[in-house]
Parts: sequence; C-alpha cells; structure tokens
Amino acid sequence: MSPGVRIILMVCLAPGLFAEDGCKLGAPCYTLAGTVNGASFEAGALAPNTLVSIFGTNLSFVTKAISFDDVAGGVLPTELPTTGVRVHFNNQPAHMYYVSPTQVNLLVPSNAVAGASKMQLVRDGTAGPSMWVEVKEVAPALFLLEPGTAVASRADFSVVTKDAPARPGEVVILWATGLGPTVPRIGYGQVPLSAVWIERIAEFHVLLNEKAVPAGNILYAGVAPYFGGLYQINMRLPEDVDDDPEVRIAVGDAISPVEVRLPVRK
Repeated sequence: MSPGVRIILMVCLAPGLFAEDGCKLGAPCYTLAGTVNGASFEAGALAPNTLVSIFGTNLSFVTKAISFDDVAGGVLPTELPTTGVRVHFNNQPAHMYYVSPTQVNLLVPSNAVAGASKMQLVRDGTAGPSMWVEVKEVAPALFLLEPGTAVASRADFSVVTKDAPARPGEVVILWATGLGPTVPRIGYGQVPLSAVWIERIAEFHVLLNEKAVPAGNILYAGVAPYFGGLYQINMRLPEDVDDDPEVRIAVGDAISPVEVRLPVRK
C-alpha cells in the first residue's frame, strides 16, 4: 500500500458523530441528511464508485474496519465479517469499508446507474428506512486534512500542510472521490491494481482561486491503485499560483464545495 493511500485510509476510516431520533425502536436509524459524500461530507453528493458515509444510530452491534484479508481475489466485501451489516442500492449490495453503531463507510457500486436509487441499510436482518437517494453521474469532492484544508501530498507522498506548504512549480497530488467512470471501466467491487484515467478527462478542471489550472499541468486524473473509490490528481502548480488558494475540482458542471484551501507559499 502506498503512503498516499495510507493517508486516505486514516481519513476514510475515522469515526464521526451523529445521532437521530424517531426511528423504529432498536432498528438502524439514519436520514438523507446523514447520508453524505465520504470526502466532503456534503449530503446527497453520491455517485457510482464514490465513497459515502452514513451517520445514524443502531447501525451495527460492533465496530470493524476492512482488512486486507477481507479483500478476496481483489474484490471488496459487501459485508465485513462478523458485522451482519449491508447497504443496498436498488437491491445491489454496496462495498463496505467501516461499520460502527453510529457510522458506516461504504463504496457505491461502480455500476450503479445515475438517477433515483432506493437505499437501505440492513443489520442482521433488521432493516432501516428504505430511502430514495439521487445518484449523480459524478460527485467530485476533495478529502480534507482538517476543516477547510485539502488533503494533498508531494510526489514522495509527504503531506502538504500549513507548516510544510507546497511551492509554485511543485508537483502535488490531490486526493478525491466521485470523479466518475474510468477508461477502461472498473468492474463491480474490483480494486484497481494500476492507474486508470477518468473517462471525462476532457471535462475535468482544477480551479485555484476560480482560475483553471492549464490542462498541460494535469499530469494524471484517475483512480488511485489498490483502493476502491479513491481518485488522485497529480498536478504541477502554476508558477504564478497565489498563496493558500481555494481549490476546487470539476467534471463538467459538477464541482466540489467551496472554502477548501491548498497550503501554498511562494
């Protein structure tokens, strides 16, 4: 596993806090508002091959994160051993990364179809609410090192921070989810073993303070090998980049949330 993937693992598997009232006694309880993009935590920002978190109560009787032993034949599990927790999109199981009583992290199936999808979490045969969610074609989002700061690393996978900012002209890697299908396509539950570019690369942009980074500076935009649902953007920073610019990523008209900055110093 690369150091960059380890960075994202720490972010993806970190538990959060959320509680809901008013659900059936003892059953899993969650809402649309608590079903969020796993990078931005934006409600409803779901897409195929996108990491998602569900926050609620009674989601699981145990706490468990995925291990290497759970990935059989390069395919992600639809249920973590001993947990009894599954999440379905239109009756198709999602792939599980983490479960706990208050949070479940999962990967939306890569072959999910954009549009209305019926989502339901089931714990040991006890079903939570059946909810209609909107699965978008893409839902670009950057992982956050801390609120308002993007997860980024250098080519050697050292982390870019406020105390160790990137420099103009330096190559940095942004870590994201929700960038859509790839060429070739990734199979249902398959862990990518090599770099694969996103399909809509011609429509992909990185914006720094609302200014698009030149296409020639985008060295790669595709899946991160060995981690389902994780994308990486390898980018050479422009020489005229501002200090600590707001950074957003876009695929066509879909764009990541505002007020996320990349630590940069001249």
